[in-house]
Amino acid sequence: MTRIFSGIKPTGHLTLGNYLGAIRQWAEVDQHRAESLFSIVDLHALTVDHDPGRVRRLSRQAATLLLASGIDPGLATVFVQSHVDEHARLSYLLECVATDGEMRRMIQYKEKSARERARGGSVRLSLLTYPALMAADILAYGTDEVPVGDDQTQHVELTRDLAVRFNQRYGQTFVVPRATPPKVAARVMDLQDPTSKMGKSHEAGGSIVYLLDEPEVVRKKILRAVTDSGSEVVYDRAARPGVSNLLEILAACRGGNPEALSGAYESYGALKSDTADAVVELLRPVQERHKELMAEPAYVEEVLRRGAEQARAMAKPTVDGAYRAIGLLPPTNDDARQEPALVTRTG
Repeated sequence: MTRIFSGIKPTGHLTLGNYLGAIRQWAEVDQHRAESLFSIVDLHALTVDHDPGRVRRLSRQAATLLLASGIDPGLATVFVQSHVDEHARLSYLLECVATDGEMRRMIQYKEKSARERARGGSVRLSLLTYPALMAADILAYGTDEVPVGDDQTQHVELTRDLAVRFNQRYGQTFVVPRATPPKVAARVMDLQDPTSKMGKSHEAGGSIVYLLDEPEVVRKKILRAVTDSGSEVVYDRAARPGVSNLLEILAACRGGNPEALSGAYESYGALKSDTADAVVELLRPVQERHKELMAEPAYVEEVLRRGAEQARAMAKPTVDGAYRAIGLLPPTNDDARQEPALVTRTG
């Protein structure tokens, strides 16, 4: 069976963009067609300055929202990245295969490091090397497909390059994965800056719809969304990014084509009102289920415990194989199981 891996980084509250661009497809499509692993990739949240307590809270919230969105632990493996040691074990090996130039060419490193330096801050080494950890997340499980938005395809391409290079140098070890971008709403844009992605760690919360926003808050944010000059409702990503973003959100919520939907509206106000209603209705069952799960913390913890056990069982053979292939001695307890003793003691 095809195997899928994808992760959510707990650096902010999950957004409408996370849901429409990834989580809904995981729940409605991916977990039913493939052997799926969905991880809260908390180690990635440590690449920048962070509040430890907030990382823990957001990790728990993200796991709860994945379950509330319809991901079934009976079909998919849901777990926290740091609960499975194989991620960190394999990450170092891949750092030994990657080059400094490859890491420095990563777009996200360039952008984030430039912003940090502009603020007068220092850049953590992990911000440079975390693509190796991301590659380890994927390769440890023999992943075939990685569902990602177009802003993450560069990381999957690096993962493919590292897998091929490792296999060529040290023997066939890893499956070479491929990126599978979502078909609908791969990128939901910021409501106040529709040329930028709706990001969960963005500072201006008024431009982002969070999955746990109250209905009236959702409506207020969408009704205040930036549109474009003129008054004609036309779908044109380049010339009309604000209106196009609303049309894409509406199409993703209700189905249909954003270009076709544009013909049904004569004013921005009507489009905003319908989009707000559609988003509120889309999020309602997720919020209701989230509330139920919050009353059952032991259930969520058990899901994550079982998920980590399942993930570890899948990852360990591949990572152990990579350690052997690259030239590392296995632990002595493994030696005892795999090879006959070299010395026999007699009494």
